[in-house]
Amino acid sequence: MPEYLTPGVYVEKVAGGAGPISAVGTSTAAFFGIAPGAKAPLRDPVFVTSWSDFVRRFALGAVTTTPLAQAVKGFFGNGGSRLYIVNVGASAEKISTDDLALIAAIDGISLIAAPGYTDAESVEAILTDCEARGDRFAVLDMAEGGTLQDMTQVQAAGGLRPRTTDQGLAAVYTPWIEILDPITGLRVSAPPSGHLCGAYAGVDATRGVWKSPANIGLRGALGLTRQFSSTEQDILNPAGVNCIRMFADGIRVWGARTLGDAAGDWRYVPVRRLSLMIAQSIKEGTRWAVFEPNDLTLWISLSRDIGAFLQTMWRAGALMGAKPEDAFFVKCDAETVAQADIDAGRVNMLIGIAPVKPAEFVIIRISQSAGQAQIEEG
Repeated sequence: MPEYLTPGVYVEKVAGGAGPISAVGTSTAAFFGIAPGAKAPLRDPVFVTSWSDFVRRFALGAVTTTPLAQAVKGFFGNGGSRLYIVNVGASAEKISTDDLALIAAIDGISLIAAPGYTDAESVEAILTDCEARGDRFAVLDMAEGGTLQDMTQVQAAGGLRPRTTDQGLAAVYTPWIEILDPITGLRVSAPPSGHLCGAYAGVDATRGVWKSPANIGLRGALGLTRQFSSTEQDILNPAGVNCIRMFADGIRVWGARTLGDAAGDWRYVPVRRLSLMIAQSIKEGTRWAVFEPNDLTLWISLSRDIGAFLQTMWRAGALMGAKPEDAFFVKCDAETVAQADIDAGRVNMLIGIAPVKPAEFVIIRISQSAGQAQIEEG
């Protein structure tokens, strides 16, 4: 404490860790695939912000195309602006856990795609990585072709649809789309995941992550490799397969289901991604609490900051409810932090949000310890 020797009024600036919680970004993507350029960086994540940036780094002198190039063009054409590229090399027949490990240390990536990689091994590697991390959402391509029955069967059982993920951290789309290839200029069929990631980013920027990335046009799509009827979609939609369909006003994304349990909390893309954003924002925004005295003052500060953040989300339209108390609750007190938790250096927060209906709460449990913050959703 400063030493005061002269009578008077003194003002001290006392640093406080608590502060407003800001929403983390939700639209930075990472794409895995084969670059069209022979001199492209190999197995080294590169950040690009435009199609011309990608061409300069990954496609100079290219005369043949790849699904990766098609996806990047579609990403920026549909509203994307921040993208990491991982060139896995021309001989890569699948995406492996080693490939995903290349971006493990990069913060801020929210969307993962491997355009054109629809084999079971690649999809499983991506799903496993997303589930282990709990902060990234995968946008997957359905394999091109196949019968309607194939599309409702799990890949591991010989079908085409990826397995269900309990955490709902992925969505799959069909059919492939027809585009003008950005390298050759020819009309070709292409996997839609890159275009979808761009559409996700565009909707996030204009409406918010809580808006469903559906009933929107898919820019750059000239046609579809297959037309689905409403009757066929009645079969695919409950299986978690999202259709891209042709209507009188153009080609539109006509589904927003995740690969989560059809009866679970995570069956809708916007609900799952909103929850991810809120959990990660709170985790980042309460980092100051680590090593603070674990007492009533800390619990009140955490409740206040988290409550203010969630009220901002409610006012923006992200949460349902006529009043804030209908939309969310925050509990951090002697009931959530027992003496055993205090002795172990833990402060537990119980947070509930109503992303769809005021009566349906998705519970987020966050535990701060001296080492790190842990998030459990359910």
